[in-house]
Amino acid sequence: IVPDHMGCGFSDMPDDNRYSYCLASRVRDLEALVDHLRLGANLTLVLHDWGGMVGMAFACRHPERIKRLIVTNTSAFHLPKTKSMPLALKICRDSALGAFLVRGCNLFARSALTVCAKRRPLTPGARAGYLAPYDSWSHRRAVLRFVQDIPLATGDRSYDIVSGVERGLTLFRDLPMLIAWGGRDFVFDDHFLDEWRTRFPAAEVHRFPDVGHYVLDDAWEDVVPLVYDFLGRHPIEGSDAHC
Repeated sequence: IVPDHMGCGFSDMPDDNRYSYCLASRVRDLEALVDHLRLGANLTLVLHDWGGMVGMAFACRHPERIKRLIVTNTSAFHLPKTKSMPLALKICRDSALGAFLVRGCNLFARSALTVCAKRRPLTPGARAGYLAPYDSWSHRRAVLRFVQDIPLATGDRSYDIVSGVERGLTLFRDLPMLIAWGGRDFVFDDHFLDEWRTRFPAAEVHRFPDVGHYVLDDAWEDVVPLVYDFLGRHPIEGSDAHC
């Protein structure tokens, strides 16, 4: 089950008066979806990018429902002390120029097509698919709000939620965990991978040095078999599992 974030893909794209584009809303959305689908208590979370924070915030609310974790280039903790905020993200997050470039020029989505795929270029179809939902100023609202919601200091809107998730990670240390990591991600780089390794020393880690942020585009032929093998080696007894 692969949900869209509100405002992304071809989900609804409400304005700021109708929807609060922040981490707390994303977690409530996921919680509502899981409950609506009656997925029960045997959940496997597959986490990528901001979905790592959303998914693990949900997990911290319902730790008894989470049975396996699959992690690809994401975070569930604050910016590592060894990592500085990338300048491009800082400009998008904190400046009027950045907001104009994201919403007026679609620069964030367009740049990602090149920056996030390193092993091989994205196909024309994949490129078109990534850009298609974000065809106007109003349809790029969620992209900008995601960047603006990155919490860096006490007082930022989502800072306390991230702090809570960070503290709650110890609840999941004994769960089966697979980490499939692209080594050429300029944001979620090896500083983040080192944090995951430190917090989950028993995790099964596969790092692909030539792969970028779009791990499943860049290395699907490596990652997908690893995922199926991992799920097969760590079955959930008693009922069917949901990913």
